Amino acid sequence: MFDKSGLKAMPRKELEKLLADVKKALASAKARDQREAKKAAAKAAAEFGFSLNDIAETAAPLPKKKKTKTKAAKKPSKPVFANPEDATQTWTGKGRQPNWYREQVATGTDPETMRIKN
Repeated sequence: MFDKSGLKAMPRKELEKLLADVKKALASAKARDQREAKKAAAKAAAEFGFSLNDIAETAAPLPKKKKTKTKAAKKPSKPVFANPEDATQTWTGKGRQPNWYREQVATGTDPETMRIKN
């Protein structure tokens, strides 16, 4: 087993060489494991009378991801009421009442008179 406490005392050049050696060893270990896995898979397939190529050709495709529907942007509501003193101020009749609407109603204006005729 490798003594980890000695790493701190090692010069940088030696550490870099050690790192390169470890990377090479990991790559060869991975290749070896892949070869062994392929041999084991071929042996298992052969027990059922297949080759790896036969199995790869008939393998079920991976399930496709479901597409999520994007919500369409809501169209702004049409104005229903207009301020009789300033026609540029309108209200859809939804949500909080604007100040001009409340003031008109408070002074006795009938809301139906402020309704926009279509």
